[in-house]
Amino acid sequence: MDDFERDPDYPVELTTGDNAVVGPLPDDEDETDAKPDTDEPIEPDPVLEAKALAELREVEAELDQRWGETKIAPSLDRITTLLHLVGDPHTTYPVLHVAGTNGKGSTARMIDALLTRMGLRTGRYTSPHLQLVTERIAVDGSPIPASTYVDTYRDIAPFVGMVDRATGDDGPLMTKFEVLTGMALAAFADAPVEAAVLEVGMGGSWDATNVADAQVAAIAPVSMDHADYLGDNLAAIAAEKAGVIKPGSVAVIAEQHPDVMPVILERAVEVDAAVARAGQEFGVLEREVAVGGQRLKLQGLGGVYDDIFLPLHGAHQAANAALALAAVEAFFGAGKDKQLVIEAVREAFADVEMPGRLERVRSAPTVLLDSAHNPAGARALAETVEAEFAFRRLAAVVGVMTDKDARGILEGLEPVVNDVVVTRNNSPRSMEPAELAELARSVFGEERVHVEPRLDEAVETAVALVEQGGDVEEPLSGGGVLITGSVVTAGQARSLFGKEPA
Repeated sequence: MDDFERDPDYPVELTTGDNAVVGPLPDDEDETDAKPDTDEPIEPDPVLEAKALAELREVEAELDQRWGETKIAPSLDRITTLLHLVGDPHTTYPVLHVAGTNGKGSTARMIDALLTRMGLRTGRYTSPHLQLVTERIAVDGSPIPASTYVDTYRDIAPFVGMVDRATGDDGPLMTKFEVLTGMALAAFADAPVEAAVLEVGMGGSWDATNVADAQVAAIAPVSMDHADYLGDNLAAIAAEKAGVIKPGSVAVIAEQHPDVMPVILERAVEVDAAVARAGQEFGVLEREVAVGGQRLKLQGLGGVYDDIFLPLHGAHQAANAALALAAVEAFFGAGKDKQLVIEAVREAFADVEMPGRLERVRSAPTVLLDSAHNPAGARALAETVEAEFAFRRLAAVVGVMTDKDARGILEGLEPVVNDVVVTRNNSPRSMEPAELAELARSVFGEERVHVEPRLDEAVETAVALVEQGGDVEEPLSGGGVLITGSVVTAGQARSLFGKEPA
């Protein structure tokens, strides 16, 4: 394939020679611009942090008066106006945009990790959060402090009010997601960052993040989700998601359903974007299950990257890694005979942390939590559990939102689950346990379904189920508990097991 063009104004150096590489400068170069050592962060003052968390709750209460994130108003006018009022912060740094249905968050975190190992200061905007809203806006790989979140909101709030007043009776006020997006883009400029990774919230064309002109658009696998807003067929959903591909950019595309790929390619041709496709220009060459994750050999745009350890489970995460690598290669202008520094790539992937994605939070019995919230995610989760774990008995704790395909999620999990404990999470949108139980019985049968009104009680029940009746001579590993069905369910479970927001 042809080499991607590199932005001549981009600050990261390419070494010279026949086999040019892209990567961080040596330690003894450009010391004046070096990033501060973040290995030993300054401990926050507990009193100030408590005050900031209280103010954070006040800000969230204000934002919750707006349209929630399950509703969109298809226009970029409001977010464009807001950003113009605050000085167009999103134009001060390059952007990589991540769209798709499943794998967006994982891919965004991997891109962030790779960029960081290449020596850049990064911003990352993802949604929704697992435990604390500050997780959504990360600088240098970590959530911004609560005080920074509050200050950023207070800074832009007067301008949000101006946009609200200008809207008048002709349309909705700014949505919560639009305000959060404005906050993230402003915070990145204030940091300042050298590159921003933006995960689409819902869709693509009309998503507030699409106000940015990304030079790389990574399109994760597209499947059915949010049909009420995005369309009731894959082609319509793909057309909406492909809207993040901008003129002259690079579209890096994961493997897709046959109904999806032509739609994405049509958009790329329409805007004269370069294209890199999984299975053709990049992909997973070899994958071997390893202790604590998997070992990979990846085909990148600039060559082969071998001996990659990824501390995550599942073929879908290997595919996400290939997508993230190709996106970063495209960003730096890597191509034929021009690779990223392979040691930096290895270090980046080895250090990737993915809260809420098949995350182990307890042993004996093993408790895993995963934020799968649609049928495709549930099927990928089940395939991974079956292929890479050997549980004697597995119980699933499931809490699902009312606007999701609960039956599809349950059907995706059923082949690998012995018992299911249905419950609710702490969101007002959570499906009631009685309603979810009715669906579960039609999938699992009466005997395999258990109902608990609260998540903590559901976890206790699931643990008891897998601990009873075990055969000590059984050669497989012991019992396991899988907590899933919603990002909110996974986040609440993290808090139950004492995990800090990340």
